[in-house]
Amino acid sequence: MKILVIPNRGRSYHAVRPEAECYIDLAKTGHDITIMTCMTNAYIDEYKKFNITIVELASLKKHSWAVIKQVHQYIKQHDIDIVYATESKGIPNAAFGCIGTKAKMIAYRGTSGGMYKTDPSNYLCMLHPRIDGVICVSSPVTINVKNKVRSSIKRKIVTIYKGHDLSWYQDPAIDLTTLGSDDKYFNILCVGSPRPHKGTHILLEATKELSDIIDLRIILVGDDIEKQPFIDQIKNSGMAERIILTGFRSDVPAIAKACDLLILPSLSKEGLTRTVLESLSNGTPVVSSANDGVLETIENGVNGYLVPIGDASAIAEKIRLLYNDKATLKKLTNNATNVITNKMSHTKTVINMEEYFLSLIKK
Repeated sequence: MKILVIPNRGRSYHAVRPEAECYIDLAKTGHDITIMTCMTNAYIDEYKKFNITIVELASLKKHSWAVIKQVHQYIKQHDIDIVYATESKGIPNAAFGCIGTKAKMIAYRGTSGGMYKTDPSNYLCMLHPRIDGVICVSSPVTINVKNKVRSSIKRKIVTIYKGHDLSWYQDPAIDLTTLGSDDKYFNILCVGSPRPHKGTHILLEATKELSDIIDLRIILVGDDIEKQPFIDQIKNSGMAERIILTGFRSDVPAIAKACDLLILPSLSKEGLTRTVLESLSNGTPVVSSANDGVLETIENGVNGYLVPIGDASAIAEKIRLLYNDKATLKKLTNNATNVITNKMSHTKTVINMEEYFLSLIKK
C-alpha cells in the first residue's frame, strides 16, 4: 500500500511514540509510507532512520488551501491508496485534499465527546463527507462516532487501541531527588492541566484529607498549574510543601516508573488516556475517575481502582488504602503490565491497522 500520513506533531517524543511506531512498522513490512508534517515533529529523526519519506507541510493552519493543494497533488502524483490524518488541524486539510482522487480518507478519533451534528464546523472536520472511515482509540469513542457519522460509513468505524510495547520503557526511573522528592516517600504522580475537565482541582481537594500522611508526596506535572485557582488550593491543602510542581516534562514515563501510584482525576469523557498506559507499562498502578478513557484498561483491585467522577474523597480513600496496605499495592504493581501485554500491545495495533487499511482498498 501507498499510505500518506498527516500525524500528531507533538512536542514530546513519548507522546507521539505509540502512533509513530505504527508507521515505522508498516514501512518495515514493505508498505510505502509518506509522513507529511512539520520539521519540528518530535519523531522526525526516527522516521528518517527507516527511510520513510518526509514532506514538510506547507502550512500549520487548520484550513489551509496551500495544504489542501499539497495533499491533492501528492495523492495524484504518487498514486496514494490511503490518506490517514490523526490531528484536528490535519483532518480537514486531508479530507479536502482527497476530493477528486481514488485515495481512501481515514481520520483518527481519540475522544468520545463533541462531533455535534448541529455545529456546521464539524462538517469541515470529523463529519466531512469525504471521510471514508474512522479509527477510534477505544470502544466508547467508536460508539459515539457511529452515532454521528452518515450511515454509509458506519461499518467502517473501528476500534483500534493505540497500543504500547514494554520494550519502550526499559530506561531507568528518574532520580526523584531531582524533583524535590525521594524514593523513601510515598510518591504520587498526576499529569495535570489548568483545563477544568482534567480534574486537577479534584486531586488538590483530595489532599486536604491526606495532610496527616507526612511522607506523602504529590508530583504534579503540567503547564500553568502555578496559577489560580490551584495556588490557593495548594496553600489551603495542609501539605503545600509536599506538593511538587514540575511544569511541563517530556520524561513522564520515567517519572511514573519512580512513583508508587498515578492519579487520573479527569472529569470528562476521554479516549484512551496515554499517561495511564505509560504508567501501567512501567509497572505503576492507577487510581482514576471512571471516565471513558480508562474503562478498558483499569480493572478494580487488579491493576488499580476506579472511583466516581469528581469524588475527591474517594480518591483520598484509595490513596490512603494503598499507602497503608503494601500487600495490595504490590499486587496491583505486579499486575500493572498485563493489560498492555494481553490487550493493548503495539504489535496488535499494527496488525489491526494494516488489516483495516487493506480491507478499505479491497472494497
